[in-house]
Amino acid sequence: MKILVLSTWFPYPLIQGSKLRAYYLIRGLSQEHEVYLLSMQDAPVREADLAEMQRFCRHVEVVPAHPFDAPRWKKRLSLFSLQPSAAAAAYAPEMAAAVHRAAQKFQPDAVFALTFVTAPYALQTQIPLRIVDMDNLLALMLKETWQRAAGPQRWRAYLAYWKFARYARRLYSQFDYALVCSEEDFVRAHAYIPMPAGHIRAIANGVESSPVLPAPNQKQPDSLIFNGAVTYAPNLDAVQYFAAQILPLIRAQNEQVQLTITGRKTGVNPDHLPPASDHLRYSGFVEDIRALVAQSQICVVPLRQGAGTRLKILEAMAVGTPVVTTSKGAEGLSAIPGQHLLIGDTPQEFARHTLALLADEKLRERIRQSAHQFVREKYNWPAIQAQFNQLIQSAEKERV
Repeated sequence: MKILVLSTWFPYPLIQGSKLRAYYLIRGLSQEHEVYLLSMQDAPVREADLAEMQRFCRHVEVVPAHPFDAPRWKKRLSLFSLQPSAAAAAYAPEMAAAVHRAAQKFQPDAVFALTFVTAPYALQTQIPLRIVDMDNLLALMLKETWQRAAGPQRWRAYLAYWKFARYARRLYSQFDYALVCSEEDFVRAHAYIPMPAGHIRAIANGVESSPVLPAPNQKQPDSLIFNGAVTYAPNLDAVQYFAAQILPLIRAQNEQVQLTITGRKTGVNPDHLPPASDHLRYSGFVEDIRALVAQSQICVVPLRQGAGTRLKILEAMAVGTPVVTTSKGAEGLSAIPGQHLLIGDTPQEFARHTLALLADEKLRERIRQSAHQFVREKYNWPAIQAQFNQLIQSAEKERV
């Protein structure tokens, strides 16, 4: 089959969870189908990045339209629309025109839209088979924000949730298949998206892992890492929470502890970020985050909101770095607390688990060995890619 893929962000380099998911799903499709990639430009795309995607895509085109960097006037205007601001502000005529040209030129049999941002462009075509990846179920995240809000912000949070949930129901129900990345999200999606049974599918996130773990002596003593871009609201909240309420408890017992926060912070108000110091640093853009995570003693994932599965946790497990997270952070994974990772839902509990791992080499080794085996058995990309290809083949047979 010929499959046109519409991506919200260029899938390479692999610097965040959404890019990782896009990259490996596209790569898996290319094993059995002809893939034509149209991507919006969330950041400058280098020649090496293009070359990587051209290795397994018949056609790669970067459309000069940023999905989340709309003019201020466009964002303000969207406040007076029934369409959610995230969707209205992200819409780009340049992307719509590029999709129309590609559909005419390549005559694809299927279109695969990555997230709600590119989904409307897929619906503007006459391509027979339409599939959308709902990614992190933004409606659920907005609902959590509304439920946690107080004061004057509460009604605005509710309005944002109501508008997006209404929009998502109408948008996703026009697709033949919609993907989520966990069984938990599968249940949640069915609760508000009117699609026939079997047309919402859970296609998990995965990770590439070596059969052999890196030696533990390669790790920096007393080093913690948070491997997630603070441009994503749940990550920003997690960093603020950790720096304000958890890190002081840890450093009260161990003054040598240092935290590294990875990923870009472009566009984030500096006043909203914990200040850099001798014990908290921002790595900025890093070509290979896995190397930084592998060098760290512990990966901290203090998430309090969001949906989907946390690729940051799977990546840490794959390179042998023990994880301390919250129940929300571990959501969507079948990991067993105390065996594959440690869970702390209060600042005190989170700090206690982190300090225990820093102090106990045997505990670190037991957790990292168990977690590494867990991801190799449950979250390997080849098996997930095969599952996705099987869905495509079944959908094509049904259509014929």
